[in-house]
Amino acid sequence: MKRTATANWQGSLTEGTGTLDSQSGALAGLPYTFKGRFVDETGQSGTNPEELIAAAHAGCFAMQLAHFLAENGTPPDNLKVSAAVELIPGTGITGSALTLEAKVPGVDAGTFKELAEKAKGACPVSNALGAIAISLDARLV
Repeated sequence: MKRTATANWQGSLTEGTGTLDSQSGALAGLPYTFKGRFVDETGQSGTNPEELIAAAHAGCFAMQLAHFLAENGTPPDNLKVSAAVELIPGTGITGSALTLEAKVPGVDAGTFKELAEKAKGACPVSNALGAIAISLDARLV
């Protein structure tokens, strides 16, 4: 199985602009710029590669954990996952911090933490990000 995306960049690094398109159409002409990646800390100037990695990591982890919880006989009502991917200019991407708030009827806290850690390690995106630090803050709500 392969999934594809296309980047179209025009101009120099700092003055240029780009768009992203994905196979599914979920991204269609999505703008990205140097400012959006390196200058605008509010994240309102368009997307950037790190934001897209964060979305992929959060989504993958949520699906993996849902699978493990269902196998445990305690399928989740809701898993809210955020991922914060850190980019240090001149160094690169240094980490992804996963934060999870979960509503899982019938699961005890110990089993929940164990399965969340297992999902962090088994998620294919976590594996792809193996060169960086990945942390997890998981709690039941």
